[in-house]
Amino acid sequence: MSTAIASAFISGFLTSLALIVPIGAQNAFVLKLGLMRQHVLVIALLCGLMDAVLILLGVSLASTLAGATAGQYAWVLLTVKYVGVAFLVAYGFRAFRAAYRHAQPMAETPLNQNIALKSAVLTALGFTLLNPHVYLDTVLLIGGISVQFKPHEYEYAIGALTASITWFLMLGFGARLLTPLFAKARTWMVLEAVIGLLMWSIAYQIWHMPLSV
Repeated sequence: MSTAIASAFISGFLTSLALIVPIGAQNAFVLKLGLMRQHVLVIALLCGLMDAVLILLGVSLASTLAGATAGQYAWVLLTVKYVGVAFLVAYGFRAFRAAYRHAQPMAETPLNQNIALKSAVLTALGFTLLNPHVYLDTVLLIGGISVQFKPHEYEYAIGALTASITWFLMLGFGARLLTPLFAKARTWMVLEAVIGLLMWSIAYQIWHMPLSV
């Protein structure tokens, strides 16, 4: 594997992981099913594969656009680059705000209920497809950043979707191990702070990366 390919894969993996790890409705649902030990494999793979489809769609669209935007259309890539950096910076701020919020004690929710597979699937699809941030993260942000790695944008996409699928599987099956840790407010505070720093680090790299037009 060449250095350029490895760099694209790792960058995609880290970018996707930074966007996915902060707790949200989708993560909370997978975590809950993991703690309940119900439908973990099906739902984790469903969430990861849905993200993978959206990531590939975003990269494909961005790659096609990039191929047709030389010369007078270079402003399109510049816009995508700036929007991507802005989103990363905004997510960084959000992570730091969450770190402050998680400094407060977290209330635990009873998990002694049964969820039917059909209900779990529909709920997971709702969290994935009805959340505008999913499209911003996968189609716009990851797709937009991928053009900076041409001609290895699909290696970047593979890294991103690998992170998504890996994360949901780890979250679901590792829930029992994470329970003692995530019952502590300090763990959430540290996690969100690290995510914020990672977001800003990636934004800095993208800002100083030359456009491929």
